[in-house]
Amino acid sequence: MGKADMHIHTSCNDGTASVREILDYAGDHTDLDVLAITDHDRLHGAQEAVQMSDDYPFEIVPGVEMTTLEGHCLCLFVDKPIKMWRSLEWTIGQAHEQGAIVVAPHPMSMLTRSIGRWSFERVMKNKSPEIYFDAVETLNPSYAGRIAEPKVRALNRERWHLAEVGNSDSHHREGVGSAYTVFEGATAADFRRALGIHATSAEGEHWDLATHLLVARRKFDSFRGNVRRGPGHMLRRLRTEA
Repeated sequence: MGKADMHIHTSCNDGTASVREILDYAGDHTDLDVLAITDHDRLHGAQEAVQMSDDYPFEIVPGVEMTTLEGHCLCLFVDKPIKMWRSLEWTIGQAHEQGAIVVAPHPMSMLTRSIGRWSFERVMKNKSPEIYFDAVETLNPSYAGRIAEPKVRALNRERWHLAEVGNSDSHHREGVGSAYTVFEGATAADFRRALGIHATSAEGEHWDLATHLLVARRKFDSFRGNVRRGPGHMLRRLRTEA
């Protein structure tokens, strides 16, 4: 059985480890078969990772976690940029138009920007062939994902009947692979096929307090380093991310 972690952030955006550090950690410390770099609203980190893919034993998928007017929306197998701050339906349609997979990450969480229940239900009732979720993230190891997990699992079992995925949503290298999706096969194509027939399972472990403190410390150190480098560095970084 294959393992995929399709929700990972890098220092190209608000993560604390570079693309290379994330990929090196995944290669040395996990048994992932597929992973996706999904920085917020920008493809730079994902594209950089794909260019490095020959150096690693796993397959790398380009992705992005889009900020919509109604919460974050995870788009996988993305080739072209998508505009942020648009409606959820518009974003989903744009992603599907380019052959992407759309996942609802950490839905209904009150601690991070998430798709609420009524927005979720509205998409589920949409009659357009382009407006739908391919999967729902039912295991997100952070506390933000954990608090809504029982309700999300119950609603998916009773109402939505979507393929379920687990992802680390990691913003630090040690979190990569802490939650993952199990599927038959070992390639990105196998992962897509398994989603299509709802033959996936979400597995992994929730983060403990020590892990959350580590993430907070890493983010603080990253912020302090950017401030120390001065406003010129911050402006260059923003241009790179745009």
